Amino acid sequence: MSGHIDSGATAWMMTATALVLMMTPALGLFYAGLVRSKNTLNTFMMSIAALGVATITWALVGYSLAFDSGDGFIGGGKFFFMNHIGFEAQPGTQIPQLLFFAFEASFCIITAALVSGAVVERMKFSTFLIFMALWSTLIYPVLAHWVWGGGWLQAHGVLDFAGGVPVEMASGFSALAAALAVGARKDYGRQALLPHNVVFVLLGAGLLWFGWFGFNGGSGYSTGHSSILAFTNTLLAPACTLVVWFVLDLLRDQRVTAIGAATAIVVGAVGITPACGYVSPIAAMLLGGLAAIPSYAFITWRTRTRLDESLDVLGAHGLAGLTGIIFIGFFAQRSWNGVTNGLLHGHPGLLGWQVVAALAGPAYAFVGTFAILKVLNALMPMRVTALEESIGMDVVDHGEQAYTDGEGAILVAHEGFFDFDRSRRDSDG
Repeated sequence: MSGHIDSGATAWMMTATALVLMMTPALGLFYAGLVRSKNTLNTFMMSIAALGVATITWALVGYSLAFDSGDGFIGGGKFFFMNHIGFEAQPGTQIPQLLFFAFEASFCIITAALVSGAVVERMKFSTFLIFMALWSTLIYPVLAHWVWGGGWLQAHGVLDFAGGVPVEMASGFSALAAALAVGARKDYGRQALLPHNVVFVLLGAGLLWFGWFGFNGGSGYSTGHSSILAFTNTLLAPACTLVVWFVLDLLRDQRVTAIGAATAIVVGAVGITPACGYVSPIAAMLLGGLAAIPSYAFITWRTRTRLDESLDVLGAHGLAGLTGIIFIGFFAQRSWNGVTNGLLHGHPGLLGWQVVAALAGPAYAFVGTFAILKVLNALMPMRVTALEESIGMDVVDHGEQAYTDGEGAILVAHEGFFDFDRSRRDSDG
């Protein structure tokens, strides 16, 4: 039902929007802990930048390209520059259009930030900002339109409750394209590139899980059954992924790692994201356990290859999102979702279109991202120099350090030599 504003739904959706927005700095914390200390601030700043860049592109053009009716491929320009977005109820909901716009903006923001995990420790920050602006205009809105804005996948009955196609698979396979286009870090494969702060990683993962209750629970745009189901499934699935990951760690290495635990939380939350409003709680638990297996196998294998997809966005998001999208085709249950059944409940046709979505979404994200980066590389430097990479991105791109010697010493490169700039020295120093 729509046409009037429900105060309870509006209050919940304002809360959910804030929860999802918090996920972007939480992601920054998660990513920052995974890199070397000399790249802490730069890695965090790539997520913070999305709060500015992706918000602006979404307001100017992205929202319209995603949610104006347009055609099957991309939306039109009705909502460009936030035209025709006001306090009236968003069609199909009981919340204001402005609030719907803000909630959906938070999805675009964190998805753009996710892609940074593939290029940390070596991509020029200025070039990354331009890439993020182009990606959040040309990639995310198109995929969002396909499944939520009246696009061709939605028209064929594809189910994606909270972002398996435009968020999870898009970020994962865009990350793969970015890693291939930018190339590996100069030390990759020659020395251990270890996380510098595992506590950051665990805290970031915990905050991401907390925010995910808004991410998934808010995607029902109400306080009704679908939101409650999504909220509860967001508790159950990651818990099962966590336990299965522990078992896999023990079988492989006879010990459980904290990095593995943090990754498992993310994988479980990603896996349930597209399915959370369509499957029963027991099915959600099964999905959580199943999602651990391909992601664990891929992440373990990737570290032995030359693919420097630095923070495993493909393994944690791309593959887990793909698992969730296909799982819907088997386990969707009308008695829980009020929409349709999957293969195991008598509707085999749904599975076929879920598989189509699992192929088309990654293909568009990969090809589009690779093309954007190749064009950028032809127009401007994309990577820092080997010397700058050795110094660290914090100093090179920001002139700051996450950890100093107590006197504010900043190591800088000057005409090929190392020098110290006392950034807190007094004026006549």
